[in-house]
Amino acid sequence: MGDFFSNRRTIRKYASEPVDNTLLIELLEKACRASTTGNMQLYSIIITKEESMKKELAPFHFNQKMVTEAPVVLTFCADFNRFNSWCRQREAEPGYDNFLSFFTAAIDALLVAQTFCVAAEAEGLGICYLGTATYNAGKIIKALDIPRGVVPVTTITAGWPAEYPEQVDRLPLKAVIHNEKYTDYTAGDINCYYSEKEKRADTNMFIKENKKETLAQVFTDVRYKKADNEYFSGEFLKVLKEQGFMGQ
Repeated sequence: MGDFFSNRRTIRKYASEPVDNTLLIELLEKACRASTTGNMQLYSIIITKEESMKKELAPFHFNQKMVTEAPVVLTFCADFNRFNSWCRQREAEPGYDNFLSFFTAAIDALLVAQTFCVAAEAEGLGICYLGTATYNAGKIIKALDIPRGVVPVTTITAGWPAEYPEQVDRLPLKAVIHNEKYTDYTAGDINCYYSEKEKRADTNMFIKENKKETLAQVFTDVRYKKADNEYFSGEFLKVLKEQGFMGQ
């Protein structure tokens, strides 16, 4: 089991072989055994297999090829719509039109998503997380006919791998572990923890391709720019308000 986790990698290229629906349902059943707040199961999972629907979704995921090439695309949503409906049909008035409730449901949805990924990888499938689900949540909501009270929080592509790429690097464990209380990082700590990442050949190639001086600059000036972060933050907050999670 240790090797299974140590050797995992993200798969972005898939074979044309479909994922058997029986297997998919079994994996989703396993995923739905994940931990959930108060046993409320505040999530929904939208399965996309049809080519036309994958093509419709692709632009909202910045036209990443795996969206149309993967046999299965799963949109995991924070969902209070179903729970609210149940409450009202049982003469109980829900009070979940607030950010905390959204965050609670988002945690539920992400726990299920990760459990699905582990179960899928154990069966030999490859998966890829798409953070673009929150970037373009409003457009995904319209494409998938998602009602008020529901917000997409992540999308996962799944299929049989057509590649086994090299693993991406990770920071050493000591960089993320704090014993008993949080210990802030010194300049020396930062230099130590990021040194291996910064010395990698692919890192230096990445820096040159983007015409920057450091890897940090690639992140701040190219990949995740302040202006983009602020724009998509604003768009996502609009979605949360429209979907009923920011109060009146």
